[in-house]
Amino acid sequence: MRPARAPVSIAALFASRAQPARAQGSSLDRAPKVGFVSLGCPKALVDSERILTRLRAEGYEISPTYDAADVVVVNTCGFIDAAVDESLDAIGEALERNGRVIVTGCLGARPERILARHPRVLKVTGAHAYEDVMDAVHEHVPPRHDPFTHLVPPQGIRLTPRHYAYLKISEGCNNRCSFCIIPSMRGRLASRPIDEVLREAERLVDAGVKELLVISQDTSAYGADLRYRSGTWRDATYETRFIDLARGLGSLGAWVRLHYVYPYPHVDAVIPLMAEGRVLPYLDVPFQHGSPSVLKRMRRPAHAEDTLTRIQTWRGLCPQLAIRSTFIVGFPGETEAEFSELLDWMDAAQLDRVGCFKYSPVEGAAANALPDHVPVPLQEERYARFMERAGAISAARLKRHVGSQMRVLVDAIEGGTAVARSAADAPEIDGVVRIAGARGLAVGDWADVMIVGADAYDLSARLLH
Repeated sequence: MRPARAPVSIAALFASRAQPARAQGSSLDRAPKVGFVSLGCPKALVDSERILTRLRAEGYEISPTYDAADVVVVNTCGFIDAAVDESLDAIGEALERNGRVIVTGCLGARPERILARHPRVLKVTGAHAYEDVMDAVHEHVPPRHDPFTHLVPPQGIRLTPRHYAYLKISEGCNNRCSFCIIPSMRGRLASRPIDEVLREAERLVDAGVKELLVISQDTSAYGADLRYRSGTWRDATYETRFIDLARGLGSLGAWVRLHYVYPYPHVDAVIPLMAEGRVLPYLDVPFQHGSPSVLKRMRRPAHAEDTLTRIQTWRGLCPQLAIRSTFIVGFPGETEAEFSELLDWMDAAQLDRVGCFKYSPVEGAAANALPDHVPVPLQEERYARFMERAGAISAARLKRHVGSQMRVLVDAIEGGTAVARSAADAPEIDGVVRIAGARGLAVGDWADVMIVGADAYDLSARLLH
């Protein structure tokens, strides 16, 4: 993976894919219009999709510009300082360009921060507060609903390309990592019932989605809050738990990619499904560090587990498994010896996709009170050393694929080159497979290719057929 960035704007003022169907003789030109700006992670993107679906179902149009909107909704991120600044800037831009702004999302959990800078906003709500957002829209721009002409597709409004979709299985988190304030923003773990999740996934696949990206704050904890309650789907009984989720999704015939999986022992059970081809051989595991003492200060769940042994076991069961992760360097108190432990851990783990963040204080996080914060210049130096090591590992692992055949999914066409992804590549965060001379391919197509080259992060290929 390339060097990780702070959360950035994923979508803004969506228009063409979110326009209602127009019926002859209808009065849609007079329908109220909502502008929408979505910031942050895929979990926030799913929140935006749900709000947009509700808006469309009630007859609202989605405005392509600030000027044409009757009101603007800004879905914010508030995880790190850079994301907070971006969210506040986006709110300010919407106020300047339109003047009528409703704010939701993670930063909404700290309304005083928003109102101190932007007191003119109409309403501030927290994360996944769909009803509160709709109530605010209703108050300031009443709906004009016509169920005969305002049609919403059964899979809802989505902000991703047609061929892949994020599937959010839960809200919140029960972990209390010292650097993170997500639980205070999004609450404790609240899993969606298994039958509800599988029905949504089925609708998405029926609508043409070829890849389901499973997201949450802690995917491997799925269902613990519901005591693994049972549900029925396709005349079969499933429990609301991680392994049954993988089994159910694996029966749909789409790529199933698992994100934010903590290395708990019960995760071992999903690896055989990957070896059988029912679930993608890909795990996104947020290890965060390789030093036991740093992990203890981070209050990471499963920090006492022997993660290197677990990785070795997984790869023994499924040799094609690709593992991605993110790490933090310069955490308070990190010594040179602890940083060296991280580099040694990286050499032993040989992860396929790796990103890194330099530690930065987050308002309200317990880690702020830890002693011995690492100076910024030393953080920069360690970040550079870490990424150099990670890049060398990535290059070596990608080189092994040269000469092999792969099935890839096309994300874009750039001139005569198709930009695709393999089973080892999640959209926007991992590498790509570039296919030269890709005549006849279109976005969303499958392609069988021969890998002909590799660099530190990406592969190059030629079509087999």
